[in-house]
Amino acid sequence: MAKRKALTYSDARAELAEILELLQSDGIPIDELSPKVKRAATLIQFCREQLRSTGTEIEQLLDPPA
Repeated sequence: MAKRKALTYSDARAELAEILELLQSDGIPIDELSPKVKRAATLIQFCREQLRSTGTEIEQLLDPPA
């Protein structure tokens, strides 16, 4: 069985863009709407966490403890 690669911020943003395009084009069947919105919410949360974590790391690098 192939290993699943870890989700990256770039991958999450790309998937979110795809979901948004589907929603804006009305090209999504009603049966798929709820799962797509749930996936989008998960991806948004992932991106927020990645941004928060990266921001904290950068702050620590730029302002190390004395």
